[in-house]
Amino acid sequence: MRDDFRNIDIERSDIDGRYAWMRLAVSVLIGAIGGVGMWAVIVVLPAVQAEFGVDRAAASLPYTLTMVGFAAGNLLIGRIIDRFGFMLPAIGAALMLGFGFIFAALAPSLTIFAIVQGFLIGIGAAATFGPLIADISHWFQRYRGVAVTSAACGNYFAGAIWPLVIEPITAHQGWRNAYMDVGIICLVTMVPLLLLLRRKSPHQGGASNGAVAAAPRPISVSPRALQIMLVIAGLGCCAAMSMPQVHMVAYCADLGYGAKRGAEMLSLMLVGGVFSRLGSGIIADRIGGIRTLLAGSILQCIALFLYIPFNSLVSLYTISLIFGLSQGGIVPCYAIIVREYLPAAEAGKRVGIVITATVAGMAFGGWISGWIYDQTGSYEAAFLNGIAWNILNIAMITLLLWRAGSPRAVTA
Repeated sequence: MRDDFRNIDIERSDIDGRYAWMRLAVSVLIGAIGGVGMWAVIVVLPAVQAEFGVDRAAASLPYTLTMVGFAAGNLLIGRIIDRFGFMLPAIGAALMLGFGFIFAALAPSLTIFAIVQGFLIGIGAAATFGPLIADISHWFQRYRGVAVTSAACGNYFAGAIWPLVIEPITAHQGWRNAYMDVGIICLVTMVPLLLLLRRKSPHQGGASNGAVAAAPRPISVSPRALQIMLVIAGLGCCAAMSMPQVHMVAYCADLGYGAKRGAEMLSLMLVGGVFSRLGSGIIADRIGGIRTLLAGSILQCIALFLYIPFNSLVSLYTISLIFGLSQGGIVPCYAIIVREYLPAAEAGKRVGIVITATVAGMAFGGWISGWIYDQTGSYEAAFLNGIAWNILNIAMITLLLWRAGSPRAVTA
């Protein structure tokens, strides 16, 4: 009995404690490495299109399948970690990611390349986002917003760093050599780091669950309705978000600025996103996830409008930074909302569902923007399409905020 109480005290001290912060630091590093699975294909898109001799929509297909695999991986791995913990599923995903890059480097056709992107790289990279965020959310209570958004920053660190690494290798040695190098780096770094996350979360600690799990906040919608609203909002925000993130490199190449400038703008955008995510976590700990999400969505929509009238080199750098500072905190806010209004025991599954919706929005938005470009010869209509989806997102979050503030609110 005495040992049981000692274990409870240890697990209580872990919440917001020294081990939790160490785990967060390792998680950010893992996210920064594994996040390459989302961004590499964007950087090599012009080179892949040129080698295989396809149009822009077809060249966007590997990215779309990557996002499909990423979405499926978030959902599948999220369910698994609710039962078995994070480390083992994440190691399996890391092996898929590393070998996926190696196999993609050897792909003889665009079809094979796209399949490998979807079923190995996409699913493999998924463990370093939604499941990672869900896992770290169990280790924090007072600073949960900061922890969740910090863990999500790993993905943006990947987007800020990897394009600057991959682009020069692609330019001088070809995209296949770049992919081979990335695969080897993932294999030799991620598995040792994941072994540091062996300890199961306090939520899975049995007797102490009640001691560390806070009750959900009241809201006047059922858990099912809340999940559906978050899914719709996630689709809308990320269909809009994908336009500049997926097509910035190609957009700059079309304008005559070159792929290198586009890669720099993408990195600048994602550096801004890091600051946005960290700031959003601090704000969410004070005003809640829903209000923070609404503010980010409105700012993202404004930034998208700015891309339409301005396309000089200086203005594109400036707007890309503004866009990053506006939208970086949006996706992590969905995980914060899930933890605020839904049971902790369902965190992996619920976060996985919402992240899957956001990734589906990215996949659809990336493809439809390429299709619109092929039909019109310009990205202006694609930006307008993104703005329309952003307005849908704002409307849904506004409705959710109203329901959360209803005097008839009940615990989910």
